[in-house]
Amino acid sequence: MPQTVFSVDLNKAPEDHAIKTHNRWHPDIPMVDHLKPGHTYRVECHDWTGGQIGNNNSANDVRDVDLTRVHYLSGPFGVDGAEPGDLLVVDILDLGAKPDSEWGFNGLFAKENGGGFLTEHYPEASKSCWDFHGIYTTSRHIPGVRYPGIIHPGLIGCLPDHKLLAEANRREAELVATDPGRVPPLAALPYSDTALMGQMKGDAARKAAAEAWRTVPPREHGGNCDIKNLSRGSKVYFPVYVKGGGLSMGDIHFSQGDGEITFCGAIEMAGWVDISVDVIKGGMAKYGVINPIFKPSPIDPHFDDYLIFEGISVDEHTGEQYYLDAHVAYRRACLNAIEYLKKFGYSGEQAYMILGTAPVEGRIAGIVDIPNVCATLAIPTAIFDFDINPNAHGPKKQDFKADVAKTT
Repeated sequence: MPQTVFSVDLNKAPEDHAIKTHNRWHPDIPMVDHLKPGHTYRVECHDWTGGQIGNNNSANDVRDVDLTRVHYLSGPFGVDGAEPGDLLVVDILDLGAKPDSEWGFNGLFAKENGGGFLTEHYPEASKSCWDFHGIYTTSRHIPGVRYPGIIHPGLIGCLPDHKLLAEANRREAELVATDPGRVPPLAALPYSDTALMGQMKGDAARKAAAEAWRTVPPREHGGNCDIKNLSRGSKVYFPVYVKGGGLSMGDIHFSQGDGEITFCGAIEMAGWVDISVDVIKGGMAKYGVINPIFKPSPIDPHFDDYLIFEGISVDEHTGEQYYLDAHVAYRRACLNAIEYLKKFGYSGEQAYMILGTAPVEGRIAGIVDIPNVCATLAIPTAIFDFDINPNAHGPKKQDFKADVAKTT
């Protein structure tokens, strides 16, 4: 049985635990425990919002969620023998839901509160709740779909050092300065008011919070990469920047599509991760590693039939031609898939959430044929309990008698 090195009580707010989570990255956050290579450990995690979202039929909580408080991370853990310049090897052995919380949620954030990949098309907050049935999930808000989960930590990484901390703060501040009033903003800059700094206290915690990274983006250290293939059996090699590494994780997803396009885009859940660790001395220089590298899970759902949608880098509103823009091309592929699914009776929000939560595959098919990138989005046809393939008779519209939760 793995040794539990971080416990959470879902009946308490994260801030009320004796061993505090952290929702910022900073090199001075103390380690909560030390892990030894060759041992197996269990890490329990809050959902990424720390319980701000409820299992109900209102999206008011998604509309009102305080995104300056996320993500609630378990850790950081020091690893014996890990030093700057090494690679920290993390084997993700198993993952699951906490027994008292076998459900998850997906949401579309309001544009003024973070938005999502398609926020210009879906600017209002909405939500779907999902029940877990062993390896499968279904939603009362999105009938007609059922799929196995590829459970994974959306966020996992090591602490940065002071040099990397300062460099990322510089470049992100310069980006925001190009359009400081943009909604949603161009980046999530340091914000100390709601910072949780783990076991740091007093003036030290307040000073560090003023420069600590928000957890929203991925960076060189890993972080919020939202890679659905980091499931049971995967192995990740993290660059080490501080003594001990400072490994933290959270933001567990039951299932997610490539891109996590709704931003609150996976099926978010509280749960646990079983890991083991090792160290490759001098691994960053030996292998030329700047960002993490990983080996994916050998256990994935088996789908052998997909319907694949293409998109090119031409703006859907204006018809403007972009030069080899993969962001625009993938957006168009997603929008094409949504319009297709709407023909079967889904609302736009339901279709959007399917793409965010189902194990869809996103690809860059071509990125050299000027001026258009071709991006693709592959939907497994077996996740539906009806046939979505094109045929001569046209789509058969379903009467779902349900929609996503909306705000009141």
